[in-house]
Amino acid sequence: MKQFWSKPISCHFAAVEGLKVVEIEKCKNDLKKLRDEMTSRGGSRVNCPCKYNFSDDGKKVTPRRDVPSYPKYTLSQETVEALKKPTFDVWHWEHNEMLSCLEYMYHDLGLVKEFNMNPITLKRWLLAIQENYRNNPFHNFRHCFCVSQMMYGMIHLCNLQEKLTLTDMGILMTAAVCHDLDHPGYNNTYQINARTELAVRYNDISPLENHHCAVAFQILSLPECNIFANVDPEAFKQIRQAIITLILATDMARHGEILDSFKQKVDNFDFTNEEHVTCLKMVLIKCCDISNEVRPTEVAEPWVDCLLEEYFMQSDREKSEGLPVAPFMDRDKVTKPTAQIGFIKFVLIPMFETVMKLFPQIEEIMVQPLRDSRDHYEELKQIDDAMTEKKKTENMSLVSAVVSV
Repeated sequence: MKQFWSKPISCHFAAVEGLKVVEIEKCKNDLKKLRDEMTSRGGSRVNCPCKYNFSDDGKKVTPRRDVPSYPKYTLSQETVEALKKPTFDVWHWEHNEMLSCLEYMYHDLGLVKEFNMNPITLKRWLLAIQENYRNNPFHNFRHCFCVSQMMYGMIHLCNLQEKLTLTDMGILMTAAVCHDLDHPGYNNTYQINARTELAVRYNDISPLENHHCAVAFQILSLPECNIFANVDPEAFKQIRQAIITLILATDMARHGEILDSFKQKVDNFDFTNEEHVTCLKMVLIKCCDISNEVRPTEVAEPWVDCLLEEYFMQSDREKSEGLPVAPFMDRDKVTKPTAQIGFIKFVLIPMFETVMKLFPQIEEIMVQPLRDSRDHYEELKQIDDAMTEKKKTENMSLVSAVVSV
């Protein structure tokens, strides 16, 4: 592990006696071995395999339950304050540290007390969550942490504790943590076009988001990972439905529908109206899910590289399988500026500016960085275009010279 005192955001940790990182690595290896055995027993799969197998009777094969807790870290006051801000640098943290930060958020928001969570169960649940994010270039556990940390930041920035219930806070945070569980690295368009197991199972309707929900509640069905074990069954039904609603809202195919619905409510928003609040929560998780460009350039830009790598991985596979390829995913057609400009201008800024009507305080710390990011990529595009034009002119001059000879 890195030496923590060398980080820009200092964080000095004290590990609980007897829990060593090597034990966690051994546990991860055991889990991987078990999954490999499960896969070999489960027979063939169609294209993108999922970590969870479904047997003929519909019951899942569960992973081992004797997962040790990760080391307990004490976060510095500097880190505690930084966690509340979109400027938090998510690249300086290792998995165990991110787990501890997430654990802190649940305690700080009063969710452990509100839902009467067993603190050890919370640890086990978080570790199980981490284990069920794949090592994709983009859709991985660090992305999960980014989205959850931004949600935590928005809760503080928008003073949502004063406007929403603690149950709402728990729904927002838990949906953020679970929203991309077991993402295979290939989007819904690929799932549907390739007729994968997920697309068939969910009838081409948000196959990935439905799968993320299913894995989330498979984990919660394990007694040792059920953070809602002490919640009244009727209340849990409502919490479950609300979490599903939010995770399904992250399907970008529904972006226009959800944002239009929120626009109709925002000018006369009523925090006592359940439909209004549900719509707000859907927009909040959408904002957090695609919020990288809100962060400082040095934090945001590496995520563009990660996303393009995942896109290119998909488009290469689509080409090899004879499937349609989206231009924005094609390595021969897309550049960083072209990938980002339209997305920032027509998706991010309109959505965040709509939220700004309800929470004006986000303009300086969230909306302005988006405008700056748009300007940054437009400048880069001008440079790219100028270089392309120069190259074209040079090539034409060279051809002319050859012809004249």
